Amino acid sequence: MNFEDRPVKLGVNIDHWATLRQARRDVEPDPIAAAKLARQAGADMIVAHLRRDRRHIQDKDLFELCRLRGKTHVEVCADPAMLAVVTKAKPFSVCLVPERPGEVSTEGGLRLADGAEKAAGRAIERLKKSGMSVSLFIDPEASAVRSAKSLGADTVELCTTAYAESKGGREGKTALEKIDLAAYLAHELGLRVHAGHGLDYENVRAVAGIAHLEAVNIGFSIVSRSVFVGINAAVAEMKKLLA
Repeated sequence: MNFEDRPVKLGVNIDHWATLRQARRDVEPDPIAAAKLARQAGADMIVAHLRRDRRHIQDKDLFELCRLRGKTHVEVCADPAMLAVVTKAKPFSVCLVPERPGEVSTEGGLRLADGAEKAAGRAIERLKKSGMSVSLFIDPEASAVRSAKSLGADTVELCTTAYAESKGGREGKTALEKIDLAAYLAHELGLRVHAGHGLDYENVRAVAGIAHLEAVNIGFSIVSRSVFVGINAAVAEMKKLLA
């Protein structure tokens, strides 16, 4: 992705506005309207995870998002049926993520070994042939970064769960150092670097300070904050933390 240098760019994940809507199978809150407001407030990219169980974003939402002005970034598993939907919608970029039935949220980076690695490689090839930039959601490990490069990914999104759950201290410092080292290696290999998962208004600054990081993708904390202060203020506050 052709992101400029600092400050770190913000991808706003709109899934949980759709989660609220799906709780009642109603029309509100409309995630497309949320996406428009997030862009107006400074979001550099709109992010959405199209899950197999369609617990939040629906196919119709995805197609509408991809018709909006600006960058839409879609998270999806490497299932051929899911890829077929995404290639028809044609977002700006796609991130391949692991997905387990029944999980509350994504539980870590892709395990790029054996069959999973082959599936990811086929998915990357298919998406790039359709003209999309492709990233892989991986744990901040050297082996995962090297696998992403060998498979032909353009970008890696480093999973920040361990850092976010550490609540600081020595454990947090170690987790942050792993992200830093993985970002450096990815940059050296010619990959673009994003990060996300579990980031919020309290912990994002340290991650935003990592060299070679181009963007963070954040959803739940922004959606939660917007309940109290509105979408414009929630997004603007996060943008300020990344400056």
